[in-house]
Amino acid sequence: MLRIPSPYSAHCPTRQVLDRIADKWTVLILGLLCEQPRRFNALRREVEGLSQKVLSQTLKSLERDGLVTRTAFATVPVTVEYAITPLGASLALTLVPLVRWAEAHMGDVTDAQADFDGRGRSEAQISGAIAVPA
Repeated sequence: MLRIPSPYSAHCPTRQVLDRIADKWTVLILGLLCEQPRRFNALRREVEGLSQKVLSQTLKSLERDGLVTRTAFATVPVTVEYAITPLGASLALTLVPLVRWAEAHMGDVTDAQADFDGRGRSEAQISGAIAVPA
């Protein structure tokens, strides 16, 4: 009997793909590469907070997954350029609405976090007041 893969199963390979997609660096890098191919250092400059090590690891993973290509040019020093593949572009198309949603709702999320954090302090103050003997 053929089993249909389920991401809810602990051993489903779909989870590896979801891990890649859910990574913020993947989303940001693919978004930039959709616009045009870029060199390593250009990517590093454009994505603030992304270390050289993490960028290198992410690009290697994206290349391994068939989402980007790496082309080395025989220059001194060697120039390396990354470009999105058709598979990567098809993924990026699905990520654009996710990024737009995040941009449109970041204020709502921030407000919800502040409300939650405020409740945590209030609840702690109430429980602390009850626990303190008079």
